[in-house]
Amino acid sequence: MVPNRRAFLTATAVGALAAAPATPAAATPGPSSRPPHTAPAALDALLAGNRRYATGRPRHPHGDRRQRHVLAAEQRPIAAVVGCIDSRVPPELVFDQGLGDLLCTRTAGQVLDEAVLASVQYGVEHLRIPLVLVLGHERCGAVAATLEHLRTGAPVPGHLRLLVAEIIPAARRTRAVPGDWAEHAMRAHTTWVRDAIRADPAFTPAHVAAARCDLGTGLVSLLP
Repeated sequence: MVPNRRAFLTATAVGALAAAPATPAAATPGPSSRPPHTAPAALDALLAGNRRYATGRPRHPHGDRRQRHVLAAEQRPIAAVVGCIDSRVPPELVFDQGLGDLLCTRTAGQVLDEAVLASVQYGVEHLRIPLVLVLGHERCGAVAATLEHLRTGAPVPGHLRLLVAEIIPAARRTRAVPGDWAEHAMRAHTTWVRDAIRADPAFTPAHVAAARCDLGTGLVSLLP
C-alpha cells in the first residue's frame, strides 16, 4: 500500500467489532441451502469449522460434482478471508470449508495493497459477502524478516522491502512490550489491517474482524 494511503487509513481507522451446520454433500445445493447469510452466522460457521479442523474431525464439505455444477453458474461465498501466503494456514482447510465457501486473498504477512483491497471490495459489493476476516498466525515469516531488519539494520532485498515497510509500524509500536516481540507485532499488524479495512467506505456493508491461528493446535481465536 502506498504511503499516503497508509497515512489516510491510520488517521481514519476506528475500532469497531457465532455454529451453523455445513450443507450435507447429498443435499441439493443452491441459494436456499447456503447456511450463513449474515456476518454473525458466517463467523459462527467459520469458527465451528475451525473446531472440526483442530480436533481432527473435518467434513471437507461442498466438494462433490453436483456442487461444482451449481457453482459454475453462481458463487455465493460466506466470507472473505485476508490471510497470509504461509502454506500452513490455508483458510479453506483451517476453517473446514469447501468449494465456493470462501473468497480468499493471501499475501505474505497479510499485507494490504490495492489489488487486495479491490478483490475484497468485489466480494463485498458484487457477491454481497457479509464478513471480512483478517487472519494472522504465529511464527509469521514476514514478521520475522521485519524484526530482523529492525534488529540489525541490514538492507531488505528486492520486493521484500514492500512487506517489511508495511509491517514496520506494528513492529515499532510493540518493540518495548514485554514478552514475545514477534507475537505482539503480528497481532498489532493484523488488527491494523482490520481497522484499515473497516475505515474504508468501500467495505461499510460488511463486518470486518481479525483473528489469529495457532500453528500447533490449529485453533483460531478472534483478536480484540
